[in-house]
Amino acid sequence: MSAILERVKPYLRINVILFAGLLAFLTPQVFANTPEGAAPHAAVTFLEIALILVFAKVFSIVERWKQPAVLGELLVGVILGNLALVGIHWFDAYKVDPNLKFLAELGVAILLFRTGLESNVSEMRRVGFRAFLIALAGVVITFSLGAFVIGPWLLPSLGAAAHYFLGAALTATSVGISARVFTDLGKIKTPEAKLVVGAAVIDDVIGLVVLAVVTGLVTTGAISFGVVSLTLGKAIIFLVGAIVLGQIFAPRLSKIFSRIHAGAGTKFTLVISFCLLFGSLAEQFGLAPIIGAFAAGLVLDPIHFTSFKNARIAEELKTELEKEESGLKHKILRIVHAHEERHIDDLVEPLSHFLVPIFFVLTGMNVDVSSLFNPKVLLLAGALTAIAFIGKYCSSFFAGPGINKMVIGFGMIPRGEVQLIFAAIGKELGVVSPEVFSAIVIVVIASTIFSPILLGYALREPRAA
Repeated sequence: MSAILERVKPYLRINVILFAGLLAFLTPQVFANTPEGAAPHAAVTFLEIALILVFAKVFSIVERWKQPAVLGELLVGVILGNLALVGIHWFDAYKVDPNLKFLAELGVAILLFRTGLESNVSEMRRVGFRAFLIALAGVVITFSLGAFVIGPWLLPSLGAAAHYFLGAALTATSVGISARVFTDLGKIKTPEAKLVVGAAVIDDVIGLVVLAVVTGLVTTGAISFGVVSLTLGKAIIFLVGAIVLGQIFAPRLSKIFSRIHAGAGTKFTLVISFCLLFGSLAEQFGLAPIIGAFAAGLVLDPIHFTSFKNARIAEELKTELEKEESGLKHKILRIVHAHEERHIDDLVEPLSHFLVPIFFVLTGMNVDVSSLFNPKVLLLAGALTAIAFIGKYCSSFFAGPGINKMVIGFGMIPRGEVQLIFAAIGKELGVVSPEVFSAIVIVVIASTIFSPILLGYALREPRAA
């Protein structure tokens, strides 16, 4: 059988390439029928999704070199998003398609929700203080280096407000990228993963406070203590309230819905609804929806769903094993029980396979590599990338003993959509110039490409105190 598979592998590769090529050929044909400025037809979005998923899977070949799949998704996004530089504009519309943007946002919410499911409140409580120290140290170091060192040194003609925005844009960690790397490598339950994810969530909250301070300074000329207090207060109220209320209502809602129908469909509906509801509430509180999605996964626990039916294979195995008396029976039952415990994540996983690659491919597509040809931008980007890496890596020194600090340091490096949002706000306010914006984008490129490589390497190294 293995010999047959080896023979057909080359043909399988050729067929995959031909299929992707066919989709790419169809893209301009379909878009030709879409009026300029009009919302994409369903057929157009279907083709976009198909092409993104196929190319993402083709580029998952990076896993053969022991790299996480997210790296391949980011790389294919960067390639497709910059084909216009060689005269190919087939994929330009992908960047502005509101349907794809929505699916990408939903994808990163599902990713953070699954990350929360892999943790629980008691575990987060154990790492909470250390995660706070890691987040605070990373924010303070990167902001200080950006606002008070790189800004005045390389951009002396810009005012202090621009320097502050530059520092603020460097503070946020893209928790989605690190979470995906941990998940791809099967390390999401390690102490290091819990610290990185917890610190990244706290990092986002602190980053929002920093953004509120800097924005207030730009718009009013002074820092408003009221705005800062309100932002921080809402963040704390939401996170604490979500965890407390979620743990109170989750088991009660579960029992009510299980009486309506105890099947997997009802269980899936309740789980996803929790994720979306918490994400929506987070945005109402002025926080990123991904923080709400993570909180939803954090409060849901398998014990809340004991009144629902388990997976069919688990029930069938337990029924058959009841007839057995061997020692093997207890080993198999332990395996079955472990799968019952993660049945919630098993239900969500297929949805994650569909949506999460869309987010990472689109993230890569929105990176403009043409800015790499400007020497001034490259110098600024190189300096910003250095402090972005160094600042976050230094935060690992606050992780405490018994932790692989290399994993913490590299896990906190990725920048992504949050950093781009910060930079876009500064650009709209007129304090972030196009050159500075391009430099910040290059930092995102460097961190999203190199941090998964570095983190993957660190995760395979022996743990160091």
